[in-house]
Amino acid sequence: MAEIATARALPLGRLNQFLARLPGRRLIILAGLALLWEGYARWLDNSLLLPTLGATLGALFDGIASGELPDRTLTSLQVLLSGYALGILFAAILTGLAALSRWGSEALGLLTSMFNPLPAIALLPVALLWFGVGQPSLIFVIVHSVLWPVALACHAGFRAVPPTLRMAGRNMGVSGGRFVVEILAPAAFPQILSGLRIGWAFAWRTLIAAELVFGVSARSGGLGWYIYVNRAQLETPSVFAGLLTVIIIGLVIEGLLFRTLAKITVNRWGQEQS
Repeated sequence: MAEIATARALPLGRLNQFLARLPGRRLIILAGLALLWEGYARWLDNSLLLPTLGATLGALFDGIASGELPDRTLTSLQVLLSGYALGILFAAILTGLAALSRWGSEALGLLTSMFNPLPAIALLPVALLWFGVGQPSLIFVIVHSVLWPVALACHAGFRAVPPTLRMAGRNMGVSGGRFVVEILAPAAFPQILSGLRIGWAFAWRTLIAAELVFGVSARSGGLGWYIYVNRAQLETPSVFAGLLTVIIIGLVIEGLLFRTLAKITVNRWGQEQS
């Protein structure tokens, strides 16, 4: 029986090794999803509910050729980067204070308990009252969506730093802001990077949702507004082209920014396996 089990395990092991060596495994998975989409859309045969991948790509190329889709995307990315950067800045300040003071730690714990469960999109009506219709309102809700998950991840990473490393830093005379930057931040960088990824995802989907629900104006609206307008006009291929653009941007940011950052930091340092 053992010989039979071993004989069965060998082909499976070789198959796994072969699959592991295949280049572009993510591309293969994406190709499979694309075929599934195309096949189901053709079987459904209702372009108002689900256009084919070919029709969606055609609408995507038309939107790019007209210049409308790149303009809308650029508008969204500008707002996103502004809110994301401010959210990271505020999170760094809060977690730095929490790492250096018990009062700061208690304040951060209380604030995250109060505001982290609050959906960012729920604050948009308040933001519209405070800042009016425009990009400042969108930046406000993006900051809220980024601040708390990034602060929680950074604070958890700081608390997980071994006491011996803390003592070594203290013995070398490192204190205050230098202690956070030179000792805590490098040791907690895997958790910080994870928080940055989560914050990016929260910011991106919050922005698209805010533009879908409220928009800003027909002239300055972003990618979510593009999706909303085409949905109202029953241009379903263009709606899916906008959604596909959201997905593509997410894949590009994850693949080019965060994976590259992980390779040159935590993977090289041996803190995390690739």
